[in-house]
Amino acid sequence: MIVEASPDNCHWGYFDATRDPVATIDSGSEVTIKTVSGGPSMLPADGFHIPPELLAIHAMGDASITGHILTGPVAIKGAMPGDVLQVDILDVRLRQDWGYNVIRPLAGTLPLDFTSPCLTHIPLDASAGTGQMPWGSTLTLSPFFGVMAVAPPRSWGRISTIEPRAHGGNLDNRELVAGTTLFLPVFEEGALFSCGDGHGAQGDGEVCVTAIETALTGTFRLTVRRDLDLSYPEAETPTHFITMGMHADLDICVEIALRRMITLVSKGLQISREQAYMLCSLAGDLRITQTVNREKGVHMMMSKTHLKTDT
Repeated sequence: MIVEASPDNCHWGYFDATRDPVATIDSGSEVTIKTVSGGPSMLPADGFHIPPELLAIHAMGDASITGHILTGPVAIKGAMPGDVLQVDILDVRLRQDWGYNVIRPLAGTLPLDFTSPCLTHIPLDASAGTGQMPWGSTLTLSPFFGVMAVAPPRSWGRISTIEPRAHGGNLDNRELVAGTTLFLPVFEEGALFSCGDGHGAQGDGEVCVTAIETALTGTFRLTVRRDLDLSYPEAETPTHFITMGMHADLDICVEIALRRMITLVSKGLQISREQAYMLCSLAGDLRITQTVNREKGVHMMMSKTHLKTDT
């Protein structure tokens, strides 16, 4: 199934559990989702490909909206609150030949240091997998979706896409490229998966508030899991397990990610929490996910080799 980006299929700046699904699939099925990115003020001059659906979404929306343009939600048959949605990220591809980066006063990691807006358009070469920086060098691309989420609990009402939360959302975790798997707790019937906020490349931290923002197409396998006990996003790469922490206080982010990794390691190796805490200190890597979404992020990575025993 292919879900196009369009005014009907996209929601701009919000999550809402009452939004009707734009498509429904069986658990374990694959879906390809097309996304767009950026408001009217982010568009480049002539010479670049601008997806026509982005212009149509602009025409139907409010240019003052903050947050992300997301495609979805896609409902997964049988998903119920308390389940876990396994999101296998099978493929991520560019949809256009440009991206943008913007610095805004009063935003980012240094909100008072830069007093004038700065918008930069970055040419992208999909075949070479590079972006052309304005000072002449090239940057290797590693595209991923900054936002992947299920619907939040209905009791939360309509919420912004800016802050990452327990349902996922604006995780901005650059490890979530093609070949990785994201696990999201389900809060509403159907799970209601949406994605967007395409990034061509991003460093840990996303310090100036944006990455290379661009339009992406993603192919996902969405599977309902009832054998997992998960109340918070986690992920798995081919080589590592990843736990996450989101909070306005970066220290608390660290504590959340670390506690969740202690639990994962303790269960995985059938060892005490003290022993798991020790292994996290010896072999776990804490990384700053992002520092710019009001709710900041930290993730901890643990090599899968450390969850194997010789016995």
